[in-house]
Amino acid sequence: MDVRTAEVRRLFDRYLVELVEPYDLCPWARPARLGGEVSVEVLWGTPSVDAFTEAARALLARPTTKVAMVIAPEIDADPLDLREIRSQVTSRLSGIGVAEFHPDSPLDATTPARLVPYLRRSPDPLLQLVPLSLLASVRAPPTTADRVLQIQMLGGQAAPLRGDVADIIAADNHARVTAAADAVAAKIADIAEDRRRSYARVGITIRTGL
Repeated sequence: MDVRTAEVRRLFDRYLVELVEPYDLCPWARPARLGGEVSVEVLWGTPSVDAFTEAARALLARPTTKVAMVIAPEIDADPLDLREIRSQVTSRLSGIGVAEFHPDSPLDATTPARLVPYLRRSPDPLLQLVPLSLLASVRAPPTTADRVLQIQMLGGQAAPLRGDVADIIAADNHARVTAAADAVAAKIADIAEDRRRSYARVGITIRTGL
């Protein structure tokens, strides 16, 4: 692994280990990481939709992959741009839930659903890809409507149905993060500053990130 990719992976691991896992933001994050089931690809420059899609397919084709992450540290895209990329990638992949994570995602804690983008303030812009069968394993028995809702939830466009397992997770996340708002904000800021310093050192161009 080259030094630039190593720094991207290190920052991503910090986000998982120091933010996602301690606040239990994702029910499969820690088991997937410890089980070697998170596959990561780093794309340089500003990747095309085709590049994102092909990287995702390659990662998901690995027999051990449960969660795929396609990270684009140098992409020239704001959160809305990345959402459009996510929409296009979603349309090209069957049976896969796709979510976008962006370091410039805004904070809106008025509802659990509106808080989702802030919790996805990863060090670098990225797409997370999860087979819908895995999502179904942590939800109530799926229906066609549930699968549509799962995709909307992953995109931060809809709140889960009342009483659904994901509804409980979202509500719990909202309660934990709002109760520890200062600590969460400080951790995000510390990772962002680490990113700024380390990327300058290894020659990664930053176009996004507060």
